[in-house]
Amino acid sequence: MPQKKAVVLASGGLDSTTTLAIARSEGYACYALTFLYGQRHRRETEAAEKVCASLGVVEQRVVKIDLAAFGGSALTDTRIEVPKDRDPRSDGMEIPVTYVPARNTIFLSYGLAWAEVLGAFDLFIGVNSTDYSGYPDCRAEFVAAYEAMANLATAAAVEGRGRYRIHTPIITMTKAEIIRTGTRLGVDYALTHSCYDPDAEGRSCGRCDSCRLRLKGFAEAGLTDPVVYVSPGR
Repeated sequence: MPQKKAVVLASGGLDSTTTLAIARSEGYACYALTFLYGQRHRRETEAAEKVCASLGVVEQRVVKIDLAAFGGSALTDTRIEVPKDRDPRSDGMEIPVTYVPARNTIFLSYGLAWAEVLGAFDLFIGVNSTDYSGYPDCRAEFVAAYEAMANLATAAAVEGRGRYRIHTPIITMTKAEIIRTGTRLGVDYALTHSCYDPDAEGRSCGRCDSCRLRLKGFAEAGLTDPVVYVSPGR
């Protein structure tokens, strides 16, 4: 019996890499989708290519989308500074400036389109709502609404060939739990990249929200983060 196919959104970051490893461990033939969306740097897409090779995906597609044309985020507009040296949870429910407008909605739309062409009905996305992000498109409510839409908007679902399911295996895990899970599944976290603002050599800053959460997760997991930092945990 052939393996079930799954489209996995793969950014090269810690969360999406762990999600890809989970999908593979569950027996899926994984098709990875990575985006050049106008982000500040290409470091994460370079990481995604290495991660996908190490985890044996069937195929990886890198899709170009110009979200920088709209801006509105520190990740797509170099005029907006990436926050540094702050407690990522200090602003309560405020949505951080690193939120990219509608990013996961757009990414899942591309994933859904490819899944329909592949005849796949499973999509995996590494969203997480336990450790702080504040991003509205990382919530379970968003994923459930998108899944319902997917089953209304595609020929494959309407014609009864299958029902789409969006898997979010790490959505309620802490960062330490994510790291322990990936380590158990053989993830090489040295290949991953999480930093919002790496230096010219690709080293992680150690000071943005993403770096600080990552470092905290490794510390709580009792492990050492293998990536190179300019200023780890300052």
